Amino acid sequence: MSYTLPPLPYSFDALEPYIDAKTMEIHHDKHHNAYVTNLNKALESAPDLQKLSVEDLLTQLSKVPDAIRTAVRNNGGGHMNHSMFWKIMKKGGGGEPSGDVASAISSAFGSLADFKTKFAAAATTRFGSGWAWLLFRDGKLVIESTANQDNPIMDGGKAFFGLDVWEHAYYLKYQNKRPDYIEAFWNVINWAQVAENFAAAKK
Repeated sequence: MSYTLPPLPYSFDALEPYIDAKTMEIHHDKHHNAYVTNLNKALESAPDLQKLSVEDLLTQLSKVPDAIRTAVRNNGGGHMNHSMFWKIMKKGGGGEPSGDVASAISSAFGSLADFKTKFAAAATTRFGSGWAWLLFRDGKLVIESTANQDNPIMDGGKAFFGLDVWEHAYYLKYQNKRPDYIEAFWNVINWAQVAENFAAAKK
């Protein structure tokens, strides 16, 4: 079984003016596609691993042969991270969460505003390329950031919301103004999908 590039669930320009169409096109069709292609190539020498879901693959990195482990980590992480990222955004998104996810955020961080401040800080201060995450770790809701295409699943976390802060995610529109991109991100969030991810991660 080979991994495949999931289609973008909306048009390239759906997230305008917050995320521009050209960035979405390059990000999905070039960057994400490259992660999938390179992951499949790395696993050509390990057919047994090809049968695993990307989630199972990344939780079992210690079983991946040394010669391909870094490639699998980087490209498998890139594939998993972006597959989530596209879904938690939508045209006409933003606003506020409701239900269980809203209650959990308020309980863990004080308020939605406090959560946004803390999440933005994690995203802003991640040096170089990486991601900011909202996740369960040891049953608690926490904010973390990871380098490159790492995902908290690699060390026992269960992320259900993430923001890509690689420069390719924002540089065409925002140049070196990462905080402006982070602020814009709140306007495209698909909170219904985040709630679905939250429920699945909580199990």
